[in-house]
Amino acid sequence: MHNRIVFLASGLGLLLALVSAFIFSQQPKSQPPVFSPTADPYPRGIYSEGMIESAQAQGENINIYPEVPGPITQVLVAEGQKVHQGDPLATIDDSVQRATTDQLKAQAEAALTTLRELKAEPRPETLAVSVAQVDNARATLKNARDQLAKERHSYEMDPKSVSKNDLDNAINAERIAATNLEVVDKQYLLTKAGAWIYDIESEERTYTSLQKSYLSAAALLAKYTIRAPSDGVVLTVQATAGSYVSTQGAYDSYTQGFDPLIVMGEPQDHLEVRAYIDEILVHELPSPSKVQAEMFVRGTTDRVPLTFVRVQPYISPKIELSDERQELVDVRVLPVIFRFENPKALHLYPGQLVDVYVKSE
Repeated sequence: MHNRIVFLASGLGLLLALVSAFIFSQQPKSQPPVFSPTADPYPRGIYSEGMIESAQAQGENINIYPEVPGPITQVLVAEGQKVHQGDPLATIDDSVQRATTDQLKAQAEAALTTLRELKAEPRPETLAVSVAQVDNARATLKNARDQLAKERHSYEMDPKSVSKNDLDNAINAERIAATNLEVVDKQYLLTKAGAWIYDIESEERTYTSLQKSYLSAAALLAKYTIRAPSDGVVLTVQATAGSYVSTQGAYDSYTQGFDPLIVMGEPQDHLEVRAYIDEILVHELPSPSKVQAEMFVRGTTDRVPLTFVRVQPYISPKIELSDERQELVDVRVLPVIFRFENPKALHLYPGQLVDVYVKSE
C-alpha cells in the first residue's frame, strides 16, 4: 500500500513537471510597436537628440529671476499669455521698501524747502523790521543829541543852571544812542545780504544727498514689480501668491531646487531646436551653407524640415538632456541651433525632446 502511494505521487510530480515545462516554453506573441522608430532620411546622417526652445537671437529662453526677495502678492499673467515689453508680470510685497522710500522722499522735500528758503532771503517782512529799527535808532540818536545840545548851551550860559551830573548823563545817552544806531545799521546790512553762501552750498549738498537716496530707494521699489523685458509669451510661472521667492528664483518642491520665477519665449510662430551633436561626430558636420537637417517628433511619424541658424561654438557636458550633474561617462556635445515654422497640425512646445538627423558630408 505504501509503495503504491509513493509511485502515485511520483507520477503526479512527473506530470506536473511536464505540464509546467510546456507552459513556460511557450513564447508570448510580441506586441506591435506603438509607433515606428525614426529612420535616417539621408544616405548617411548624423543622429542627435534635440530640445525645442523659443526662437532667440542668442541664448535659449528668457529666464526671469527676482532682483529682490519676498513673498509674492500677485501673479498678473497666465502661462501661454502674450505680453509686451514693460507689462507687469508679478508683484512682491513692498510694504517695507515703500515706507522707506516715502520717508526719504519727505526728507528730500524738507531739505529742498529749506534750500528755497535760504535762497529767498531776506524776507520783505524781516527787511522791513530792520529798516524800522534803523529809523528808530536814528530818531533816538537825534533826540539824545538835541538834549545834549540844550544841556551844553544852558551850561555855557550859566554853569549853575545845569548840574555836572545831568550833563554827563546827556553825553552818555548820546554815545549809547550812536552805538545802538551803528549796531542796528549793521544788522540791517546783514539782513539785506540774505543767507550766507556757505549755508546755501551746505543745504544744496544735503538736498542732493537726500534726493539721490530717494531715487535709489524708488529704483529699488520698482524692482518689486517684475516686468516683461521684451515682447513674448509666458511659458512657465513657478510661483503663486503667497510663495516666497529669492534672487535665486522660486523653490520647486518636486525637483527640490530653484527655478526661474518666470520663463518667457518669443511668439510661437517660429521655434528653434537645439541639437546636441556628439563630439566624436562633429568632424562630419558640413559647412554652414550646406547643412540639411530634419526633425522627428517622438511618438509620431511626423517629420519637420529644419533651417540652420548657428552653431554654439562651445562643447559642453551633456547635462541639458540628462539633467545629470555627475555622469560616469564624460559625454560632451556641440549645440547646433535650427529654426522651423511651428506646424499647425502638431502640438510642439519649448522643452520637448525630439530626434534630429543632420546630413553628413
